[in-house]
Amino acid sequence: MSSPSASAAAEAAGFQGEIPSVEPLLVEVISTLALAAHAYLSDHEGRTPDTASAEIAIDVASSAFDRVKERLRPDERLALTQMLTETRLMFVRKRGA
Repeated sequence: MSSPSASAAAEAAGFQGEIPSVEPLLVEVISTLALAAHAYLSDHEGRTPDTASAEIAIDVASSAFDRVKERLRPDERLALTQMLTETRLMFVRKRGA
């Protein structure tokens, strides 16, 4: 049973009713960080890739994935594994350029 202050904190955070499980939240965070890493690595319109920021985004996404992967559905796990692998390869190519 949750305390009134915990319920109020959950409602203040935007949760109405039950607090969602952590898995969908982390899938979204991991995906967002991988996409951010791609953006940091982009050299579109002559922009210099920001490999330092990309590396942080990749490291945090990878750490979150390692913590939650066993709790994900197989299709989610595969999709995130592929996304992170592609992002890491892009990082290695850009850093080596």
